[in-house]
Amino acid sequence: MEQQRPRNCDDNNTAPPGPTPPQEEIRAQLDRILASAEFSVPARVRQFLIYVVNETLAGRADRIKAYSVAVEVFGRDSNFDIQNDPVVRIEAGRLRRALERYYLLVGNSAPVVIEIPKGAYVPCFHWRQEHGDDAQPAGPPRVDQHGSDTAALIGRSSPWLVGSLLALAMLAAGYLAWLVTPPQPVTTARAPSVPEGPSLTVKPFANLSGQPEVNYYAAGLSEELLAQLARFKELTLRARETPEGPSADATARETPRLPGSRYVLEGGIRLSDGKLRVSVRVLDGENAVVLWAGTYDADPRDKPIVEIETTIAANVATAVAQPYGVIFTNPPLVRPGKLGLASLPQDCSYRFYHYRTVIDATEHAQARECLEQLTERYPQHATSWAMLSYLYLDEERFKLNRRAGQPTPMVRARAAAERATRLAPENVRALQALMTVLYFSGEAAEALRIGAQARALNPNDTELLGEFGAWLAQSGNWVRGASLIEEAMAKNPGHSSYYTGLLALAAYMQGEDARAVDLIKRANLQRFSIYHFVAALIFARCGMGHEAAQARAEFLKLRPGFFANFDGELDQRNFNTRDRAILIRGAIQAGFPVRTQLSAWDAQRHAAASTFGPDGDPAQRSQP
Repeated sequence: MEQQRPRNCDDNNTAPPGPTPPQEEIRAQLDRILASAEFSVPARVRQFLIYVVNETLAGRADRIKAYSVAVEVFGRDSNFDIQNDPVVRIEAGRLRRALERYYLLVGNSAPVVIEIPKGAYVPCFHWRQEHGDDAQPAGPPRVDQHGSDTAALIGRSSPWLVGSLLALAMLAAGYLAWLVTPPQPVTTARAPSVPEGPSLTVKPFANLSGQPEVNYYAAGLSEELLAQLARFKELTLRARETPEGPSADATARETPRLPGSRYVLEGGIRLSDGKLRVSVRVLDGENAVVLWAGTYDADPRDKPIVEIETTIAANVATAVAQPYGVIFTNPPLVRPGKLGLASLPQDCSYRFYHYRTVIDATEHAQARECLEQLTERYPQHATSWAMLSYLYLDEERFKLNRRAGQPTPMVRARAAAERATRLAPENVRALQALMTVLYFSGEAAEALRIGAQARALNPNDTELLGEFGAWLAQSGNWVRGASLIEEAMAKNPGHSSYYTGLLALAAYMQGEDARAVDLIKRANLQRFSIYHFVAALIFARCGMGHEAAQARAEFLKLRPGFFANFDGELDQRNFNTRDRAILIRGAIQAGFPVRTQLSAWDAQRHAAASTFGPDGDPAQRSQP
């Protein structure tokens, strides 16, 4: 069979006409790109490039669509929703920028140019120079006949500036196209089965210093930030593809945003003395209020620009998009009483995360009602099922608004979590819900495996990170678990008090009594029953009798039947023998009516045996 001709860039009028390189030359150039240190991209982007080149050379270019790339490269399942998952578009932008960077910095003498035209995923190939001794370069970067002296001067400058300034010719065309491109959302028309969450319009970062090379950094940071934000499934993410940036006196009302988008994220980049300063702010477009602003400094001479982009984008995404970040702590007015269908999706998200900060029976009932209505209306929405799974689980573990009859709360919780993960296997909130349900079902090892999988999908999700650390700690690895909770709280100081309480328990279990007292006082979870149990244990061991008595009385009022099955409560939370003994002894010391197979003497003996080995040496403890 006759071999199909590789696709020439001229097929789309994106490069000067000329002969198409043979396949062996194209494959050799692909190998050079993949081996280059300047082609610094994640493995999934490398696989993206390999896939589209191989498919094109095999004569299957017509198969290269967003759907096929998502399924065959990024592992999406057959139910992949092109409209609501921007992964292919985002990674294609990253790939285009990486190829531009390669050809600008080290590939300017490469014989073959591989390009991914904007608006498509099928690559095209052309010779950099035509055959012949007097041939001139045909591909980017294009320099006019007056540019040679400038290039020589640039070549004597620092290496990071070389690539930046050489980018001007390519950026000029891209920047002009960017100016005339009308605003388009990351997600266009939504399927009826998917509700919109709180919506965020993301504008490209602006060049505030006026230096043309800064456009390169601005485009890169904008794309990286979109990629990081897209991991947070509670948000509806939109991108305004216009490069105008925030002026010094612009107000939120003057800032363009897409229809239906309440929040706007915009930023700018300055270059001074070789150093970058990135400023970012989030605006509430309804009332002209700046909700949050951040500033980040970096030196491209010290770190690769890809590392700078990734670090800043991760910090911004964590501050803005995670459940206790800027958007979810600045909700629009959520009306009490009967829920309206028009505002239901966003109301449910805000209600759920507000409940998670207080663990209160009234908030639990309202969030459960909201999410049950939402999942009935949008049965394909994975995040809503994940949230509802938590509320069913809390009927059992915290005894909140428990419904009698079948199925039991644990059965409903597991069914909701499993449904969420079937609908969206890479949804972090769905995996987090399944992790927690499995943990409280006695399947701790599998729960922690799923937690590690979710953390790999979105390491910036502090809600997931804190809870994963909590279950790791409660399984006996208090050192490692507490470090993950601390990492979550460091990334987001506004994190839920629930995790502060868990950190207090971790300090208590490790004998750090002074720290435990400080943390439990800061947790401020007066409506959460388990908070008072942990507080009583901590205060009693520290000799704070009055505070211990108050905490004991409050807990027994909220959970009068807790100690009728104390062993079962400890079993459900997967405490090991050593930790059970510490908790039983602490409960007795705090004056709780403990009815357990272990007496006070047994508890002390088990605690001593787990603290000291048979020869009196300190026993081995779990290490991080």
